[in-house]
Amino acid sequence: MRALIQRVSEASVRVEGAVVGEIGPGLLILICAMQGDTEAQADKLAAKIAKLRIFRDDEGRMNRSVLDTSGAALVVSQFTLAADTRSGNRPGFSTAAAPAEGERLYEYFAGRIAAQGIATATGRFGADMKVALINDGPVTIWMDSEG
Repeated sequence: MRALIQRVSEASVRVEGAVVGEIGPGLLILICAMQGDTEAQADKLAAKIAKLRIFRDDEGRMNRSVLDTSGAALVVSQFTLAADTRSGNRPGFSTAAAPAEGERLYEYFAGRIAAQGIATATGRFGADMKVALINDGPVTIWMDSEG
């Protein structure tokens, strides 16, 4: 699985003009299931993200996790994280999981984030979503369950 994590002051996602998920301080997690990904990889990635120390401590250093700060997570499916741009000018997405499997793993991953004790909101898989955020820092981290 691939994830792009952004530390945010707030974030929301709209579908057809209606807010379907929103959070205050915490993490916006854009997530993509790749072909061959498993629940075990989703478990590992969710646990790693929950403990990722990217929030400021009392001395201003990135030394606290979203769990430490009682922050929330907005988990949004983003198949374009599978983009292959090595050839030509149009990205290919053939390495992304098939839609049914991608949705299953997305829902599973969001559930694993929530199971860590993090208040979790989600987007809507496969929908045309409008994501708004205020990136705090800015802090943006790329993660891959394979790395």
